[in-house]
Formats: sequence, structure tokens, C-alpha cells
Amino acid sequence: MKTKQHESVALEAQPAVLAASDATTIHLDKPIYTLSVASEILETHPRTLMMYEHLGMIKPKRTVTNRRRYSQRDLMKLQAIQTLTRKHGVNLAGVRYILTLLKIVQTNGLEVPEPLRDLDVTLLEV
Repeated sequence: MKTKQHESVALEAQPAVLAASDATTIHLDKPIYTLSVASEILETHPRTLMMYEHLGMIKPKRTVTNRRRYSQRDLMKLQAIQTLTRKHGVNLAGVRYILTLLKIVQTNGLEVPEPLRDLDVTLLEV
């Protein structure tokens, strides 16, 4: 009888875990940072972020007045782009390719090459 109670408690706890992960996902995708704030956080020029958008590497949301708004997930992707370009000396075409490959490698549970272990792209949309 104790095992049945134990199982029901475990089943009741599952929705809370799912709800927490849903809340995290919503929080990651909420467009809250303006162009100037995002560029300040990333320590880059606003024009650089606009160039990444023009190249299709990032797609910030737009307000009704057509202002850019970046989410936490956008900032994470921009940080990954900066790491590859600044630390590893990769050009933007290479960045696109590497991020796609890293996403495939990490989602399939394979080992990431040593120099790229500092990049976690599991939460990014590549």
C-alpha cells in the first residue's frame, strides 16, 4: 500500500517539473532587451547586432512600433557567435556551420571536441 502512495506522489510531482521547464522556456523567449541594452550587455556596437540580423543569424522580435527586442535566448546565441568569432577566430559563415554541427552533436549526446566544450547550444535555436 505504501508503494501505491509513493507512485502517486511521483506522478503528481511530474507536472510541476514540466511546468517549471515551460516557464523557463517562456522566460528565455520573452523579448525584453532593446538594441542598446543588448549591445551594452554583449559589449559590442549596435550596428554589429543589426548586421547579424541582416545576415539571418539572429531574428529579434519587433514591437508594434517596429523596435527590436532581444530575448535571453537571442543573447545566448549572440554570446556563442562572439565566442566563436573572438576567441576562435571563425568567420560568420563558419559560425553558422559550427553552431549547426554543435547542436546536432549535443542533442544526440555525442562528445563535443575539446576546444568547443565551453559552448552550450542545447537551448539555442540554430
